[in-house]
Amino acid sequence: MGALSALVVTGAGLTGCSEDPDAGTNGVGKLPADQIQSRTRTAAKSATAVRLAGNVVASGRTYKLDMRLKSDGGSGSVTSEGAAFQLLRIGEQLFLKADAGFWTDADGKGDGSDADAAAADKLDGKYVKVPQGDPSYKKFSGFTDMDVLLDGLLTLHGTLDKDGHHEQAGVRTIRITGDDGSGGTLDVSLEGKPYPLRLVRAGGAGTLTFSAWGKTFALTEPDKDETVDYGKKLPTS
Repeated sequence: MGALSALVVTGAGLTGCSEDPDAGTNGVGKLPADQIQSRTRTAAKSATAVRLAGNVVASGRTYKLDMRLKSDGGSGSVTSEGAAFQLLRIGEQLFLKADAGFWTDADGKGDGSDADAAAADKLDGKYVKVPQGDPSYKKFSGFTDMDVLLDGLLTLHGTLDKDGHHEQAGVRTIRITGDDGSGGTLDVSLEGKPYPLRLVRAGGAGTLTFSAWGKTFALTEPDKDETVDYGKKLPTS
């Protein structure tokens, strides 16, 4: 019985070692790293919608994002240096919603006067329509642009390689890296389409997760009584 037990254990061990980690997957885990990156970028570009959440470091500032995006706009929240605001873009119309404190400090020029306080109170909790010619439009609209964000994010730097099988939010993934991780890492779904699920950006420039691929959502223009339109220029510009 002892010999038989040893044989059974040995056989089980051999069977376990021979299991294919890509069995039952979409097969991209068997591809070279450069082809995996190409496949995941193609899948992302073909998607109709996505939810993007995490941190991005840009120009020395850290932005915490939680955005839902699709081809004609997006909505969600952004936090930077303690200031939180909501963004909503429908086509070319961009709205920004924040509390009075955000507007008081928005340009760094507030003098604490009653006039400043009154102006900020007027904008408190309102959707402020951002003029296309205002510098804030270009700065903030990028956070709502699915194509711009994905094009800028889904490229690893340096020599690509694979870093084994992993899991993200219960989904099996294959991880690819740039320069052994210093150029970033990307977890790609092994289930269904090879969507990117988690990105660690090069140089400590943030970590992002991607979910709800292809799950569309409604973008509704705020009511007029919730909206402030300053025309061609924001008061903080």
